[in-house]
Amino acid sequence: MGLSRRSLMVRSQPFSSQLDASPQLGKSLASSSAGTRLSSFVLSEQVVCELRRSLLSWYASQGRDLPWRQIRDPYAIWISEVMLQQTQVKTVIPYYERWLARFPTVKELAAADQQTVLKLWEGLGYYARARNLHQAAQQVVAAHGGNFPRDLAGAIALKGIGRTTAGGILSAAFNQPVAILDGNVKRVLARLTALPAPPNKALNHLWAVSEQVLDLQQPRDFNQAIMDLGATLCTRHNPACLLCPWQPHCAAYNQNAVSDFPMTESRPPVPHKRIGVAVITDNQGNILIDRRKQEGLLGGLWEFPGGKIEPDETVEECVKREIKEELDIEIEVGDRLVTIEHAYTHFKVTLNVFNCKHLSGDPQPLESDEVKWVTLEEIDQYPFPKANSQIIEAIKEQAKKLK
Repeated sequence: MGLSRRSLMVRSQPFSSQLDASPQLGKSLASSSAGTRLSSFVLSEQVVCELRRSLLSWYASQGRDLPWRQIRDPYAIWISEVMLQQTQVKTVIPYYERWLARFPTVKELAAADQQTVLKLWEGLGYYARARNLHQAAQQVVAAHGGNFPRDLAGAIALKGIGRTTAGGILSAAFNQPVAILDGNVKRVLARLTALPAPPNKALNHLWAVSEQVLDLQQPRDFNQAIMDLGATLCTRHNPACLLCPWQPHCAAYNQNAVSDFPMTESRPPVPHKRIGVAVITDNQGNILIDRRKQEGLLGGLWEFPGGKIEPDETVEECVKREIKEELDIEIEVGDRLVTIEHAYTHFKVTLNVFNCKHLSGDPQPLESDEVKWVTLEEIDQYPFPKANSQIIEAIKEQAKKLK
């Protein structure tokens, strides 16, 4: 991992000697399993001071210049924290700027309708974040007079805000000494301590480390710095250890085992769902869409109706059956429009999309919140999942050829 020849020959003291912990710490950590609390420990004050000093010094010269770091508005910082969950900075920035232009205050967000909120979020993924933001904004207005709560309990009580998000907001907006533990921080601390367990099996341990190293005088800069460290140097693959300010104290580095940490959990194969989808048109050329129920991955978004292909069922048979079950209408299944492969975090789908003609029946929202006939010109007004957006493009291309 980019180790110098000297570092391979003469290593610094093992991390265990830097801890004020029991002699059984290493054994206890190594033997811990899921659900077992890892032994608590305390970093020596000398090491803590050096970790804080070196990280803040590095951040002062190498920290990223991000738009939400130039402000102290808790609402705008809150938006950035939520958007950055599971999403890279480069993807977030244009969404963040558009969001604040449309909803510059929490009161304006609270007053908006959900479809407007979801449309603005369209393409950013993990749509529960947008639904929760909208509900939490209404909580802030109703219960806090439009002011974001300044205490941890009050922040966590808001919809969609957990301990890490609350800590990020309170430290960045109010310089409060509240620790964080996002994905980047987990990775940094797992390597710093050579954590002998997957991070999600040792959250109490990692929270304890995060709280111990937090600079209580400069929590705003420290939390931003440790996130930057994970995002830019202590990356999942090919970490830049030779540039890292924590290299001298990093147990994984000193064991020449950076690539072994964080430890990972064995995962089952990713499920692959085959879906039949109908683009249903009526005699006037209107297109039938439905709005998903509020719960679930894509709750509240619009989509083209369809469902999972059952064993020993053709795609055409699936489409016809699903439309009868979901909408109680009869359709004629025509030719294939497009096939789309799309991957989500925990599964992947193949959407087999067919042109269909409405034959009879009044569409009923039996499995959705709402159904609607729309024109091709109107369809862009509605928020769709990313994969469905590709279907819309295929419909537009088909329409061009038929002109």
